[in-house]
Amino acid sequence: MRNHEVTASHPLLDERGNLREPGWSRHLVQQYDRAQVKAPRWRIKEWDYYLVMGRGFAGAFTISDDGYIGLQSVSLLGLGDAPWEHTETVLNTFPLGKLNLPNDSARGDTVYEDKRLQLRFSAGGGQRRITCHFERFWKDKPFDCDIVLQQPDMESMVIATPWPKDGHFYYNQKINCMRASGWMEYDGVRYAFDPKTDFGTLDWGRGVWTYDNTWFWGSGNADLDGVAFGFNIGYGFGDTSAATENVIFYDGKVHKLDDVTFHIPEDSYLKPWRFSSDHGRFEMDFVPILDRAAKIDFKVLVSDQHQVFGRLSGKAVLDDGTVLHIKDVLCFAEKVHNRY
Repeated sequence: MRNHEVTASHPLLDERGNLREPGWSRHLVQQYDRAQVKAPRWRIKEWDYYLVMGRGFAGAFTISDDGYIGLQSVSLLGLGDAPWEHTETVLNTFPLGKLNLPNDSARGDTVYEDKRLQLRFSAGGGQRRITCHFERFWKDKPFDCDIVLQQPDMESMVIATPWPKDGHFYYNQKINCMRASGWMEYDGVRYAFDPKTDFGTLDWGRGVWTYDNTWFWGSGNADLDGVAFGFNIGYGFGDTSAATENVIFYDGKVHKLDDVTFHIPEDSYLKPWRFSSDHGRFEMDFVPILDRAAKIDFKVLVSDQHQVFGRLSGKAVLDDGTVLHIKDVLCFAEKVHNRY
């Protein structure tokens, strides 16, 4: 059954390290346990990624343990009339689980610390907190932040995706519509978040991936007359015959979509895109502002990323047929090719 919803709580993996029940859910009802993964430690990939967007600016924060490499990064983006961005990354060789990322997204601390970067994600008590000090972030100047994301009782998008190869899987949660407060500071400028208009998103991932994958992902949030709206769309890796990750978030509830297609211009990521969907429930035009492009090519290890920020306009249709009209919502959509 396409878009099979998992509702029963049980361990994520069976005794062979395969998913017990591929599909999607509204919460982490299947329990991930790193000790149950059957792949070698250097093949396990775990990360927490936060994106917090304000009115014309954004910050992105990653703590990851990808087995033979760790990638800890912070991005600061200006999305106004003259868009700009800077991403600073600390690479670690063979973390192999030593970062001790939590098995559950709902509680605990995700922490990376060295002499230059101190980055912490704390979850619990209906909120999430992001604190960071990054020495010599850019032009020999530091970056600091203290951001709080409110997470009341609300649904999320969780998907358990298998690959045909034994022992390979991806378990992923996207939490949208978390109202943001707090600040980021760089070079004497303070970027303050307003919970009436600004939101954060969590991308929480655990799994064992195959070597070569290309994925598409888009996400955004907005306040629609006092009600939180968001979306998550994506595809491109694993066997998604059980479920897609395409959803609309509205007023704390998830509205499930079938397939959504990214229509990206072949000659430029900065030309207008379009998104279309089965049953016409997510029909959007996307006008890019900034392409946060990054490419690494070490022959065996390759990453080609285009995370494009821009404004979305169109219509989203809820499960009951209610039509939401979306106008100039600041969001992002990306295409990423990895061999790692």
